[in-house]
Amino acid sequence: MARLFISAAHKSSGKTTLSIGLCAAWQQQGWQVQPFKKGPDYIDPLWLTAASQRHCHNLDFNTSSEHELLHCVQQYGHTADLSLIEANKGLYDGLSLDGSDSNAALAKLLQAPVILVIDTRGMTRGIVPLLLGHVAFDREVKIAGVIFNRVGGSRHATKLRQAVEHFTDLAVLGVVQESAELQIEERHLGLMPSNERLDAEQQIARMRALVTDQVDLAQLISIAQQAPQLPTRIQPPLFKNSLHSSTKLRIGICQDAAFGFYYPGDLEALQQAGAELITINTLQDTQLPDLDGLFIGGGFPETQMQQLAANRSMRLSIRAAIEAGLPTYAECGGLMYLARSLQWNNQHAEMVGIIPGDAVMYPKPQGRGYVQLEETAAMLWPNNGVGSELVQAHEFHYSRLENLTVTGQGQYAYKVKRGQGIDGEHDGWVYKNLLASYTHLRHTHRYPWAQRFMEFVRKQANQRKQAA
Repeated sequence: MARLFISAAHKSSGKTTLSIGLCAAWQQQGWQVQPFKKGPDYIDPLWLTAASQRHCHNLDFNTSSEHELLHCVQQYGHTADLSLIEANKGLYDGLSLDGSDSNAALAKLLQAPVILVIDTRGMTRGIVPLLLGHVAFDREVKIAGVIFNRVGGSRHATKLRQAVEHFTDLAVLGVVQESAELQIEERHLGLMPSNERLDAEQQIARMRALVTDQVDLAQLISIAQQAPQLPTRIQPPLFKNSLHSSTKLRIGICQDAAFGFYYPGDLEALQQAGAELITINTLQDTQLPDLDGLFIGGGFPETQMQQLAANRSMRLSIRAAIEAGLPTYAECGGLMYLARSLQWNNQHAEMVGIIPGDAVMYPKPQGRGYVQLEETAAMLWPNNGVGSELVQAHEFHYSRLENLTVTGQGQYAYKVKRGQGIDGEHDGWVYKNLLASYTHLRHTHRYPWAQRFMEFVRKQANQRKQAA
């Protein structure tokens, strides 16, 4: 299993755009490239998926065990020629002081050679102590080379290369000039997602061309092929206690420019638990089809708020379905869509209105980072003794749910132990068979939410059949 770990000294060094370009360049050359992204993230994986033509999977110490992380890389990487793992932030960054959840820790776990992408603006000889410090800080991390990024010109490149080759043993694997064509427009949650950009293919093509011209692709592949064989990891089944049968349940998935934040592994888990996934376009479809359940993920409903509001028939259809008891799960952007209204940039738009509150956008994050939740008695989904009692997940939202009417209108599924949630103390709005939260869940052994949701959907479907 050939593999590379693309990291940097700090965030915003350009590793994402270079990773996109690398995936696209190798894919064009006929290589099957399997991308992975460290940590919780939706936007970078959307771009990496588009560039590689293979679903990007996230690797997160907070939600998954080391066993699961190794299995994930083996499961999806063994059918590819090369796996590319993109770090988040800097190589040695992480929450834990001991570095146990850092990028370096993941690189060591995966025994993956590390390629450092260095933003070289304002640097020449000073790049040397930076690189030597990274090499010396943890000798178990195998730093195999460096790519200079945002280089000012040929003279700048020569000085950088001479310094690195004279004072270090690191291979210089690329010299990427400063270029506007390597920039992706940013928004408040980071890069603009590829599912919203009409010119995403052209942008990826530009990245591919620049990376092909300025990075030694063949030498990178040679380094990747030197990665040692990983020990075989057999994943215990996630669904051994599942109640699902061979009968498929129709689960609507809202996937469009407003809602695109879904982990591929979670969608696979839903399918393994008996879901037939039905794509719903909240911007264009006029009503819901016949469904057993509905999943509205995160995204940027605020950027599509007027079009969402204009599609009144879909909003009424979703509201009527939830009022009639359709099992529904909504995360973050989905919660905002189900609110009474959405306010952003001095604009106001009516939303579905099933949650008696208003989603109001702010200039700064209202909830950001990892969360820990404790379930309450109002939690809808059956537990059956599977997974952890404490929910480890993440949130990242610039909106708050305001003017929320709590009494008689709903309950909370979670007590917030860490994080913000809806009000700093609670998250997971429960109304009839709806669960809507700011928290983004991840289906793992610690918290197999997809299995639990599907068991709840199946239970409701059986009750409807018996009532009929």
